[in-house]
Amino acid sequence: MSIFLNEFKEFAVKGNVVDMAVGVIIGGAFGKIVTSVVNDIIMPPIGWLIGGVNFSELKYSLPAKEINGELVEATVNYGAFLQTILDFIIIAFCIFMLIKGINKLRAEKEEAPAEPEAAPEPSNEEKLLTEIRDLLKNK
Repeated sequence: MSIFLNEFKEFAVKGNVVDMAVGVIIGGAFGKIVTSVVNDIIMPPIGWLIGGVNFSELKYSLPAKEINGELVEATVNYGAFLQTILDFIIIAFCIFMLIKGINKLRAEKEEAPAEPEAAPEPSNEEKLLTEIRDLLKNK
């Protein structure tokens, strides 16, 4: 049991859990921002363009049914569903752009270092010494 606790402690302290928690918190806040952008900025002009329709109020009403002496109406709220899909598309696109930017930064950082410069041309003295060495070897 203590091995399990030690492994969990090592996992939690590594930083991966902290990074993930920060990501979840920021993601939740980002989701609220995107929902506000969709509901308050994008959808009103779209509704206005198509005749003043408020998408969150779009619904299909099923026939009312009497339950316990009361007429109960069920609705299929497809307008809210459409807004949720638009939220998802915008969030997915923003995350895609963020990941793409991070990958680009990583690629620039991990680029292979420039090839080492070619050895300089040997001087005349070095060439002469090399020839003398080769001649002595051949004797």
